Amino acid sequence: MTLPQMLSIATLAGMMALFIWGRFRYDVTAILALLAALALGIVKPKEAFTGFSDDIVIIVGSALVISAAVQRSGVIEIALAFVSKRVKRVRSQLLVLTASVGIASALVKNVGALAMLMPAAFQMAKKNDTSPSVFLMPMSFASLLGGLMTLVGTSPNIIVSRVREDMTGQPFGMFDYFPTGFGLLLVGLVFLRFAYRLLPRDRHAAPTMGEALDIKGYVTEASIPEGSSAAGETVTAFVERHDHEVTITTLLRAGLRTPPLPDMVLQEGDTLILGGDPDSLERVIARDKLQLEGQDRDVPEGSEKDQVGVIEAVINAESVLIGQTAGRLRLQQSYGVNLIAVSRAGQRLTKRLGETMLSAGDVIVLQGPLGLLPERLRDLGALPLAERSLRLGNSRRGWLPILILAVAMGATAGGYVPVAVAFFAAAGLVMATGALPVREAYENVEWPILIMLGALIPVSDSLRTTGASDVIATWLAHLGATLPPWGAVALILVAAMAVTPFLNNAATVLVMAPIAAVFAHDLGYRPEAFLIATAMGAGCDFLTPIGHQCNTLVFGPGGYQFGDYARLGAPLSILVVLVGTPLVIWTWPLH
Repeated sequence: MTLPQMLSIATLAGMMALFIWGRFRYDVTAILALLAALALGIVKPKEAFTGFSDDIVIIVGSALVISAAVQRSGVIEIALAFVSKRVKRVRSQLLVLTASVGIASALVKNVGALAMLMPAAFQMAKKNDTSPSVFLMPMSFASLLGGLMTLVGTSPNIIVSRVREDMTGQPFGMFDYFPTGFGLLLVGLVFLRFAYRLLPRDRHAAPTMGEALDIKGYVTEASIPEGSSAAGETVTAFVERHDHEVTITTLLRAGLRTPPLPDMVLQEGDTLILGGDPDSLERVIARDKLQLEGQDRDVPEGSEKDQVGVIEAVINAESVLIGQTAGRLRLQQSYGVNLIAVSRAGQRLTKRLGETMLSAGDVIVLQGPLGLLPERLRDLGALPLAERSLRLGNSRRGWLPILILAVAMGATAGGYVPVAVAFFAAAGLVMATGALPVREAYENVEWPILIMLGALIPVSDSLRTTGASDVIATWLAHLGATLPPWGAVALILVAAMAVTPFLNNAATVLVMAPIAAVFAHDLGYRPEAFLIATAMGAGCDFLTPIGHQCNTLVFGPGGYQFGDYARLGAPLSILVVLVGTPLVIWTWPLH
């Protein structure tokens, strides 16, 4: 073994040690590895930043933007709300959630699909009075399995496709992964439906600031426009259709205040004073296409180009709002902001927002240009609360993000444009059409993941450029020569699964794919089965919260401990090896 080969292996070993140690965040570890590779001369300076121009970085970043737009549209959330009314048992709800996230992970990057469906898990857990931890880890594992079904479901599939193209001139197609991925997903869904009981029942996430303050009893004002599904139904039917998530505290018809009697029929033009938590209010208003009070008012002159958003704030003891109403203060005309919701501890507010006299300690939701809101909060004497996502007062684009995603998927499946181009175009369109505000698009891109990918690509490629991958493949080939064909495939699968918890799934396949290709060549086998096994092993990290971003995503919200992943993940990993190996060989013959 030459000195550059030893230095390449040593650099990757040191990087893995840093990942295991956890002293530095994964993106910082990747940067340190790149700097070390540059200092040792195994990566040339002119090649140091080629990873940031790689298609993988574009695809991952674009997929996160598209997923955020789909999540914001509320379409999937509404569909699951429809299902949840008919599925009451926890096990059945778990199957619905895991199957949904598994299928969605085949269409968008699995971390985006998981983020898209996590709100539904929280809603179901809240209705069942159970911990979200029952749903979140199984959903994460299902998203990993679902991502194995298509080219764009997970980064390893994209990388091994590129390796096959380099070797044979032909990449893997969009659905070449489907037979093995779908089989594993089915087996995994059955396993998760029953094995979720292996998880501890006492796991709960730390309460957020909003939960600590118990801000739930907001009231807002909305009118029923023409064509709304609320028109023509009784007050009782309206509340029941929305699962009692909101209440109608007051109804105004033709300017007259009317008690919301249970059998009263709602009409177009009625104004409703609705009570509930912000998420429930937003869902009801969006679902029934109600017109939120003040949402169509003009923004102040000079701020037309600012993005309109909402902010949650509490009125302090010296605020000019105390003893005043929004109507009397003329908030829109004088301050350029709209009052769209109010919460007061211990009281049920029934007046219109413009007529509600504000008090110290009231929590309010203001809408206005984001560049103007901080200054206006100071002027009004209101303190912003700990940041949390509020969609109340923000517009939705319904099916538009789904349509854009479908077109992008169709274009890639048909081979009309490369995946990177299709997803980059889709991300640009969801921003250009307003389906996702530009600010939210950049907030939803996981920049540390992109930095890690860009830094690791040239480092991992040093195994190939120095010839170290050939040496490792030879070692594995000597071991594989003593094994039957299925044992050789299983060896690569297990090796990829073993490395992934410490190296990250994308980094694992960057290292293992070239080794697997040479390994297959040395044994006289076709490379496809070994590349698929590499992608499968790299995409199936069920043992730690750090090997895949999906597992990291649910770690905090589920209140899990590090060892919880192995309790459910170890038997699932064994199942993947036992079922995945024959599936790979059956789909991709070795000769």
